[in-house]
Amino acid sequence: MKIEQIKFKQEASKRVYNDYMKRVKKVTNSLSKESQDDIYMEINSHIFEAIQQSTEGNEIDALLDIIEKLGSPEEVLKPLVADKKLEQATTTFNPIHILKALALNFTNGFSYIIFFVSYLLLLGFVFLIFAKILHPNETGLFLKDGQFKVLGISSGTEQDGFTEVLGSWFIPAMFFITLFFYMLITFTLKVKKHLNKK
Repeated sequence: MKIEQIKFKQEASKRVYNDYMKRVKKVTNSLSKESQDDIYMEINSHIFEAIQQSTEGNEIDALLDIIEKLGSPEEVLKPLVADKKLEQATTTFNPIHILKALALNFTNGFSYIIFFVSYLLLLGFVFLIFAKILHPNETGLFLKDGQFKVLGISSGTEQDGFTEVLGSWFIPAMFFITLFFYMLITFTLKVKKHLNKK
């Protein structure tokens, strides 16, 4: 969608406007194209309407006054971008979007830090999959005397009387556990976002 830029009579006004809108684009560039366009259009139309209603004789002074009232895009748009990124992440379940959304929401509450740590812990299961490929005899779910002892890497397991119980099922088990917890954590994040809106 092509967004019509505001036409100014003075060159200084064009420069100030273009600089401000570039900053808006930079702040919103992590969002989807549709969300970027929505925010850009909203700010653009706000500036246009304010210019039309301005009683100031000087165009540049009116524009500077409007931009000052709007505030710095880096500060004003931060909560909106964080919220939209979280919405995008919980809709797509894309891990990159989720990590970016959580990073943007760190300052919005301790629960987002817990979600971030939860996703990082999932990497442990992924690590175990690769460890099983590289060290098949030392990685797995180990029991000793019928009791759970180790989930992970353990050297000298045979000498200590440990038995690896999953064998070739270890990699699929870790994959499905990772997938299950990823979906569960993301769904919980989606529910939290929904509850925050109420």
